[in-house]
Parts: sequence; C-alpha cells; structure tokens
Amino acid sequence: MKNILIPTDFSENSWNAIEYALRFFSKSTCNFYLLHVNTVADCERFETVQNASKVVLPEVSSKPTKKLLQDTIKRINKLGLSGNHRFFTLTDSMYMISSIRRHVVEKRIDLIVMGTKGASDLEKLAIGSNTGDVITKVKCTTLIVPENATFNVPKEIVFPTDFSIFYPTETLQPITDIIEAHKSVVRVLHVNKGAELNDEQQKNKEYLDDYFSNHEHSFHFLTNKYIEDAVQKFVDSQGINLITMLAKNLNYFQKILFHPTVKEISYYKNIPFLVLH
Repeated sequence: MKNILIPTDFSENSWNAIEYALRFFSKSTCNFYLLHVNTVADCERFETVQNASKVVLPEVSSKPTKKLLQDTIKRINKLGLSGNHRFFTLTDSMYMISSIRRHVVEKRIDLIVMGTKGASDLEKLAIGSNTGDVITKVKCTTLIVPENATFNVPKEIVFPTDFSIFYPTETLQPITDIIEAHKSVVRVLHVNKGAELNDEQQKNKEYLDDYFSNHEHSFHFLTNKYIEDAVQKFVDSQGINLITMLAKNLNYFQKILFHPTVKEISYYKNIPFLVLH
C-alpha cells in the first residue's frame, strides 16, 4: 500500500494535482493524505501578490479549513475513482516545509503530489514558491502536476541526465514502479554541446543500461545549446507523458524545471515531473 501526501491550498491547480494523482494510482491501493497548512508567511505572500499584481484570489478564508477539506473529499467521491483508496485530512499551522517533513516521517509517505503553482503565485512563474521549496528541501520523491496537465497513461517517460551522478537502486525504484504499473518505456536523454562522455559518465550510463535491462528503454544524445529547448523538441517528437529527473542533478534540474529561458517552451505547463531524491 502506498502512502501519498497531497498539500492543497484549494486552488484549481491544486485540485488538478489531486485528480491527476487519483487517476495515476487508480489501480493501486493507496492512503491519500490531504494537507492544508495555514502559515503567517502564506498570508503575507497573498497580501504581497494582491498589492503587486491586483490578482483576485479564491476566497478560501471564508470557510473553515476542515470544511474545505471535507468539500474536497466530496468532490473526490464524485469522480468515482476511489475504490482502492482511503482518504485522510490533515491541517497544520506552521511553516509549510516543517509540516510536510513531519508528515513524511510520521505517515511514512512514499510520494508527494503537488501542483506547480498555488493561488498566490504569479502567472509568469513556471514553478511556485511553495512547490519549489518542497522539491528542493524535502527528501521525498515528488510528482509535480502542471496547471494544464491532463492524465494520460505514462507510456513514454523521458529521463534527462548528464550522467554525472550515480543513481542508487532505491532512488530509481519509483521509476521502476511506474514502468511495471503502466508498462512504460524509458527514454534516457543526454543533451550537450558536442563533447563526448568521460569515463565516469560512461560508467554511469552503463549502470543505467544494466538497471533498466529488464524493461524497454533507449538512450538518446542531442546536441543543443539550450537544454530546455532540446527537452521540448524531444517531448514533442516522442509523445512524452512524464519527465523524471534527480533533484541533486542541479545542472539539468535548474535549467529544465526552474529557469526555462527559451521562448516557446511549454512542457512545464503540460507534462508532469517526477522528482527523485
């Protein structure tokens, strides 16, 4: 049985992440923990965003948090996807990261699922502040669901890497779980400026080849000045349903997920990210 934590601020982006998770694990037995954290920092951030951009935010404060969580459970039940699922609601009044870290340990969480942005995040941001903090500061595999993502069976997974880091078996296990559940194919993608792999990179590549030997996989090498541009073209050409990467691999991680600098980049709005720790 999987234990899945879903932080929510009751925005539509947050609801999209919940619905995606339910469909993603529709055939699995899961405990879903819906968590809402009330923090002073959140209130300050809402006020700042409203003053700066005149964005009209959802009136979530007009209802008690427990009532909003109960309404979310009712909305979930209407989907008819909860046959093998159990739901629990959690509320906290502390810092978001501290709360999530505590529940990850106490509830033995296997996976965190979040939207890319909450109600208070500016439209121009690819990744909201809370989501960015969770995937960089909480050591737990995290599934990031973009605002425009709709569920498609993850048949095609792209795994961007520069082969500079060794991936322990336990780190790669979440990918294996997805492959076995959905009969997925893994496309390992390396983007560079034309340089050949050094000895360490070659060893790490061979290890990945061996690790995925019992599953359909392939290696792809692209030369491009911009990593995010190469990823976009690969996503489009291969019909990718899921992007996965290691949070520690900062060279790829920062450029692909946080700072896409090339125009016409849309994958971070449509394709879910599985962030490994």
